[in-house]
Amino acid sequence: MTDLAIGVDVGGTKIAAGVVDRTGRILNRVERPTPKETEEFLALLDDVLAGLRDDTVGAVGFGMPSTIDQRSGRVVNSVHVPIGDFDFRERMSEHIGLPVALDNDGNCAAIAEWKAGAGHGAGDMIMLTLGTGVGGGLILGGKPYRGSIGAGAEIGHMVLEYGGEPCVGNCTGHGHLEQVASGGAADRLAAKILGPETTGRELVGAAREGNDEALEAIVGIGRRLGAAIGSLVNIFNPEVVVIGGGFSQARDLFLEPALESMREEALPPGRDLVRVVPALLGPDAGLVGAGFVGFEAL
Repeated sequence: MTDLAIGVDVGGTKIAAGVVDRTGRILNRVERPTPKETEEFLALLDDVLAGLRDDTVGAVGFGMPSTIDQRSGRVVNSVHVPIGDFDFRERMSEHIGLPVALDNDGNCAAIAEWKAGAGHGAGDMIMLTLGTGVGGGLILGGKPYRGSIGAGAEIGHMVLEYGGEPCVGNCTGHGHLEQVASGGAADRLAAKILGPETTGRELVGAAREGNDEALEAIVGIGRRLGAAIGSLVNIFNPEVVVIGGGFSQARDLFLEPALESMREEALPPGRDLVRVVPALLGPDAGLVGAGFVGFEAL
């Protein structure tokens, strides 16, 4: 059994790939800008894999911002990358000549934090990745949970407010978690409070500098996030909830309100036993998790 796999973290801006061992250590890595056209995108993946592959590598794993049908390895649709309705696993396996596995990028981050990060050792873990939207993943009973065909664990699309703000992209829903408790939500609040063209980063900065309205906006994001965590605690009774993503850097402002809200909404004993902790792997989580997904192909 090989001890090395290539992990490929596909994002809308860049593709990060590297050789990963079974402990989650990255031995070699490369980053490239993400092409906007499908043929260029696939050609770049081929080139990246050719540059990383040698006789010690046994499999390849991809983390994609996509809905995936795990029965066939088909990418159903994607956000910010030019691939959809496409037999991705078959195509990549034919080109690289190795076993290939793929997963949603939120699941990859969860797997990485579970195996090598803040959730190491937990049998039941929830990962929330707070960026422009909300990604995430579930570890239940000591293994990743993907749903009946692999399209589950879309935590960012939990309905938090019926009839609320419309979601974006391929989603036709309203009041979803990522619309009200994410970096994107902070961007929209910044435009209202600080003026057009301002961002969530500036809103966080204003809150830290004593702007009461900005602080209340960030606290409100925390409260809504905590309500969602409370629901997840009630449903799944996890040992640990891991919070990652770029917007999690503002947790000094929103985490305590989130915990207060979680404790109000969650039932005992789950609310008293769960730990809510920051992610440890940072931006490497997607690449490392993709590598671990690659090992699943073996």
